[in-house]
Amino acid sequence: QLQLVESGGGLVQPGGSLRLSCAVSGFTLDYYTIGWFRQAPGKERDGVSSISLRDGSTYYADSVKGRFTISRDNAKNTVYLQMNSLKPEDTAVYYCAGGVAFRQRIGVGKSYEYEHWGQGTQVTVSS
Repeated sequence: QLQLVESGGGLVQPGGSLRLSCAVSGFTLDYYTIGWFRQAPGKERDGVSSISLRDGSTYYADSVKGRFTISRDNAKNTVYLQMNSLKPEDTAVYYCAGGVAFRQRIGVGKSYEYEHWGQGTQVTVSS
């Protein structure tokens, strides 16, 4: 059983930065991959980035490469998403999710390939 709680969302101007946090708890944490997803109004919930708690390997959606960085602090049981050079199209509810690490995924993967979900945090990029 894995539990996740997101925080750090808010309102930021275009070009600004924001850091999201995902506090993770549960047994055998090394066996999970943590993904960040986002869902804008009227859109599907799409993968943004992911990181393996086992070995630290990462994936990024093409739309955020070079702007977003995912990282982990295993001592704090926390995964971060540093978001720089934010654009209005980044506006969405951001979710962190946990999925078993050995599940076959392409890149970040699809939302249905993750079993555990946080409550979401709103990110709004607007001037």
